[in-house]
Amino acid sequence: MTDEANFLDVRILGREYRVVCPTGEEDALAAAVRLVDAQMREISDKSKNSTPERVAVMAALNIAHDYLAGQTGAPAGAAKKIETDFDSAGVKRRIEVMETRLAALLEMPNHS
Repeated sequence: MTDEANFLDVRILGREYRVVCPTGEEDALAAAVRLVDAQMREISDKSKNSTPERVAVMAALNIAHDYLAGQTGAPAGAAKKIETDFDSAGVKRRIEVMETRLAALLEMPNHS
């Protein structure tokens, strides 16, 4: 695996963002973009008055919930089981990193 990275332009919910992507991870990034875009569009369609920032946070929470439920094998809605089956400090750190990245992305100018 190489440490090289590329800057790629991606489009999520009609806005363009420039992101860093390690060489060889372009397909994984494209899949992640499709997932996030689909989640954000679904939320945006359901809640016509939400700000893009709120839509992004809600999409992140939905994706994180689905991910954590899949990691524990718990059915959706089994929050107590999820809470006890994973490293909550590690998750909190990852959420902080995601919040920082999200804030940086939201501050980027729209290249549309």
